[in-house]
Amino acid sequence: MDKGLARQAAEIMHQHMQDGTVLQNLPDSLRPDSREAGYGIQAMLEEQKGYDRKGWKIAATSKAGQQHIGLSGPVAGRIFSDMMVEQGTEVPFGKNRMRVAEAEFVFCFGYDLPPRPQVYSSEEVMAAVDSLHLGLEFPDSRFADFASAGEAQLIADNACAYKFMMGAAVTDNWHELDLSAHQTNAVVMRKNDEGTAHYEGAGANVLGCPRIALTWLVNELSLLGVTLKRGEFVTTGTTTTPMAFLPGDKIAADFGTLGIISCQLGEI
Repeated sequence: MDKGLARQAAEIMHQHMQDGTVLQNLPDSLRPDSREAGYGIQAMLEEQKGYDRKGWKIAATSKAGQQHIGLSGPVAGRIFSDMMVEQGTEVPFGKNRMRVAEAEFVFCFGYDLPPRPQVYSSEEVMAAVDSLHLGLEFPDSRFADFASAGEAQLIADNACAYKFMMGAAVTDNWHELDLSAHQTNAVVMRKNDEGTAHYEGAGANVLGCPRIALTWLVNELSLLGVTLKRGEFVTTGTTTTPMAFLPGDKIAADFGTLGIISCQLGEI
């Protein structure tokens, strides 16, 4: 797909993001037919939005998640400044139709990792990490039936990025921890004490380990010719099954010794 067509597709996606509306599919002439074409539209979407890129997300880091939406593997998406929700403030519900939250490990980088011919090793990637954080992601899609939109279109849809909250840096000495075995216990509390739903998970649900997922993301960007920049973060995918919520709910994700991250969802 040439840049002109990718720009037209990005304009359509951007308009639906702005309006909170959905579409069935992109027009045939603008529909991406490969992961590369999907990423091309996503890159143009960054130009359309005109916001600062703060970091990256990884979607579909579990086999069950990939099968549910028909992906061959994980996909990367961009997180922009307007998607960020400061911890301690209410998360706007907006027109979110997915209505799920995801408890995630988030890594912030201390220096650039530019594209290169050689694959980055996990050791190289972790050496560039400046801090570990806890995060809550609230994904959504611009496709009416995201489960059947297909891999390339979901990438063009910015990997279903919508809202994201990142906590303060973890103060515990996390470098020596086996993050694949680290447990997450999350609860979704209904308003007016109408019930509580419990979710359990572990870092192993994220491509086997959050460090593995992080290394995958760095190498995915390298293949695309994109630099992971100093100060950017990567949120590595949900450690539990996605947590279903409703307007007004409260969510808390307990990562044990690493801390707790919680939020209040808005009514609208």
